[in-house]
Amino acid sequence: MKTQLHPSKIDLAPSTRGQMVELLNARLADAVNLAAQMKQAHWNVKGPSFIALHELFDAIHADTLAQVDDLAERVTALGGTALGTVAVAASKSALPEYPLDIFSGAAHVEAVSAALSAFGAGARAAIAAAGDAGDADTEDLFVEISRSVDKNLWLVEAHAQA
Repeated sequence: MKTQLHPSKIDLAPSTRGQMVELLNARLADAVNLAAQMKQAHWNVKGPSFIALHELFDAIHADTLAQVDDLAERVTALGGTALGTVAVAASKSALPEYPLDIFSGAAHVEAVSAALSAFGAGARAAIAAAGDAGDADTEDLFVEISRSVDKNLWLVEAHAQA
């Protein structure tokens, strides 16, 4: 599907804007999925680390919702349409599917780590793509997201390290 752009006086070529809208919407699908996965973990974690993980997963959910908003607003700033529905996320997200049959803190730490790692890798690839396209603002947005995701991954992985 070709990206249709709304008129804008932003000083990026329409082809660059279209390319960035597609890139941003791809990562938006991942972010919407990640937010839902964090709530899945938050609601279902059990065990001795329950409260620490319950609160950590909720904090990551809040961070991810802010990223969802930033991604969607950058899409629209470029003249695109943000595709942020759950249905789009379900069909377009590149994140691994979250296991629905896990409960222990260790299992959720592993699943959340995998999701954050995949989301971070997508953000880093997007940094390079936005830089190559000459869109420093989109590149900067992805740098910010990458830094936040890496910090959250560290906080989660610390629960699995002795």
